[in-house]
Amino acid sequence: MTTYGAIAAFLGGRGSARTVGWAMNASHTLDDVPAHRVVNRVGLLTGKHHFGGTNRMYKLLMEEGVQVENDKIVNFDKVFWDPAKHLLNEG
Repeated sequence: MTTYGAIAAFLGGRGSARTVGWAMNASHTLDDVPAHRVVNRVGLLTGKHHFGGTNRMYKLLMEEGVQVENDKIVNFDKVFWDPAKHLLNEG
């Protein structure tokens, strides 16, 4: 799980979380883009309405073992993935 802001910061556009959100909106129908794993900074499923129904994002996350309650990722701090910390350390 990551956030729009974490992706924006990694790409050098700190403060451009909305732009990342629009990109995720445009890609949510592509099978190779896991847009359902991108949420807002506190773990809310703010993009759920772009998945053709209010439950699709929730169902995809639950199938992957991610707990969601009231449209929020449970223990978000434990499942959060920061691309800047993980991708930069792979090189």
